[in-house]
Amino acid sequence: MTQDTGRKGKPAGGRGAIKGSVQAFARQGIPIKLLASFARANKVHGGFDCPGCAFPDKAGKPLLDSCEQGQKAIAWEMTRKAVGGEFFNGKTPAELQGRGDFDLEFQGRLTTPVLYEKATGRFRAIDWPEAYAIAARELAALDPGQVAFYASGRSSNEAAFLWQLAARAYGSPHLPDSSNFCHEPSGYALKQSIGTGKGTCSLEDFEKADLIIVIGQNPASNHPRMMAALYEAKKRGAMVLAINPLRERGFDNFSDPKNLVELVRDQGIAVADAVYQVQIGGDLALLKGVMKSLLEWERAVPGTMFDHRFIAEHTEGIDALFADLEACDWPDLVERSGLSEKKIRDIAYRYAHAPATMITWCMGLTHHLEAVATIQQVTNLALLRGNIGRPGAGVMPVRGHSNVQGDRTMGATSTVTAAWLDNLEATFPGLRICRDAGRDAAGVIDGLFEGKVSAFLSLGGNFGVAAPDAPRVLAALERCKFTLHIATKLNRTHCHPGEIGLLLPTLGRTDKDLRAGAEQCISTEDSSSTVRASRGLQKPISKAQRSEPAIVAQLAHALGIAPMVPWLKFADDYAALRDRIEQCQSGITQGFENYNRKLADDGRFPLVNHAAQRRWRTASGKAQFITHPLRNDSPVALAKLRHGDDVLTLMTIRAHDQFNTTVYSQDDRYRGVTGNRRVVFLNADDLAARGLRDGDRIDVETLVDDGITRRVEGFTARAWNIPPGCAAAYYPEAGGLIAASTLSSHTRTPLYKEMPVRVSATTP
Repeated sequence: MTQDTGRKGKPAGGRGAIKGSVQAFARQGIPIKLLASFARANKVHGGFDCPGCAFPDKAGKPLLDSCEQGQKAIAWEMTRKAVGGEFFNGKTPAELQGRGDFDLEFQGRLTTPVLYEKATGRFRAIDWPEAYAIAARELAALDPGQVAFYASGRSSNEAAFLWQLAARAYGSPHLPDSSNFCHEPSGYALKQSIGTGKGTCSLEDFEKADLIIVIGQNPASNHPRMMAALYEAKKRGAMVLAINPLRERGFDNFSDPKNLVELVRDQGIAVADAVYQVQIGGDLALLKGVMKSLLEWERAVPGTMFDHRFIAEHTEGIDALFADLEACDWPDLVERSGLSEKKIRDIAYRYAHAPATMITWCMGLTHHLEAVATIQQVTNLALLRGNIGRPGAGVMPVRGHSNVQGDRTMGATSTVTAAWLDNLEATFPGLRICRDAGRDAAGVIDGLFEGKVSAFLSLGGNFGVAAPDAPRVLAALERCKFTLHIATKLNRTHCHPGEIGLLLPTLGRTDKDLRAGAEQCISTEDSSSTVRASRGLQKPISKAQRSEPAIVAQLAHALGIAPMVPWLKFADDYAALRDRIEQCQSGITQGFENYNRKLADDGRFPLVNHAAQRRWRTASGKAQFITHPLRNDSPVALAKLRHGDDVLTLMTIRAHDQFNTTVYSQDDRYRGVTGNRRVVFLNADDLAARGLRDGDRIDVETLVDDGITRRVEGFTARAWNIPPGCAAAYYPEAGGLIAASTLSSHTRTPLYKEMPVRVSATTP
């Protein structure tokens, strides 16, 4: 039996990335548009913001600033395939549900409003006046406290602002957003530790860092533009350390497609100096071990490990941290992390000898029970050596969707400050909005299960598939009285409408947005807190498509809420809308002053990040060292008490050929998988212990004691280079195994990467 090390095959990036981009446009029948896309993607002046990840754009005028994943997302959006009334008319939900996820999205762009009525059991195309009239009728008949307004990270700042304003003016406090499913722990942890919920790094810090620690992420597959930044850092002499359960190909062998020599040779370089394959869920213990090593060395030779001046001037809680580290036992840290003491000390040694260090992470840290605790240990580690607030140093959560951070800045979330609500009412005199605390995504899921959420409105996204317990959530959506989705393409959630369901076609980032005879621009915010303008480049495929800001504004107008808000003016004039956003941001987010002028003149501008300036917006005005104990009551630990060695820890992962819930093909060339995503990656010894072999068909069941049976059948076992006791499977195929009843501490984020499971041979 062989185990794939992740080193086989061609390099990540390189020729494969170019080929993948070309194939994506060719499959959509628009190969010539690839040139226009490359020329305009992520360009600040006259370009559009890629609808993919939120990694920062390069300053200046780079020739190319795009990646394979971004180009696939762009190709899917720029397609000229259309889904109109002829597709929907007369179809039942069951007919749509019978299609695969790929088939649904591959149909093309939505081009007409669509209505589903339980009374007829079928879909039919309608026009916009009827769509707005139905939405207004249904929402007027409902208790606003039972209506949820979900926001996806693909929306613009302008649309997100209008969305939350409409929801609160209507009377609903329930504004779940896609961040509830991903980086919620990052924002919560950083806010407590350093006073801001955003990362402190800019793209320029990648060019100045001596050491970059990449933990809990696979940038080659999920945000390749970050991989290019790591590649360039490595080329100039920086050290890169990767901490991840899987040894991903991008760490071992990566070629930047812009490097012509490597492109001709079809060879790359090892971007990571070392890869530490931590056990799933072992990052908290690992980080404590790294800091314990530093503390021991500091005690042996005082003044050598820590930045004492920074600690004294800028922080609080160092004594409690030292006491916590001293109480940690090395054998326990080794067992929990899955790494030897020698490897843990090796990370500490490299960190101690790097003048400036960046630490970046993604959902490999956030999808765990102790996500907040883990991220606060990342911050503790940075604070010990003063690695926040100086060039080449800082902490950086890498957001997975292009404007998920901007949605939060615009208030599209269930928890906002009283100051934000005050500003909304002051900006629109006479406005009275709902100030209640609302449900987050987990709360909405509970409400759907319990029948307490009777209507679900979605600004983009694929909520029913992105959610844990996806089959149960989709079924619960069908029990709603009303569902409404604003979308560019068809997805599985749309196939499960409520008693009355609306599907409304919207423009994408690449579409020109003409309102009242004038071309509009939107804006977004990336992971480095930079706001930028975005303008489409192609004529919309249908005159019936409308922009997200226009749809939301016209929906609010039809509902007759908050007449003091000039909804129809905002639908046609985004600059006027941005003037009001600027007013609402006064005293909230510094940097929005002269919002429109900055977009027009510079195309982009940074928001002030106080922590990056070593100004800590905490209660004491200082950064906080925050400690957390190592717990023994995780779902995995509890399952092991009941089921012993049968228990494996499952994490869901994305393939190279997908973005979030959008799957471009059944292949994953970086892992050598073709034609089948129903795969479970397992350690060879774990397979042998269960009498299984590479290639066997297996069933997987979740071992969470909440009375719900979760099981998938007929998956393929793959022997892989993954720590013992760990397993990995593609998402969303394995999404039904994730229990909605198990959530992270403090932030209620689903445990997509820490689920106790048992595998067994499939019964013939």
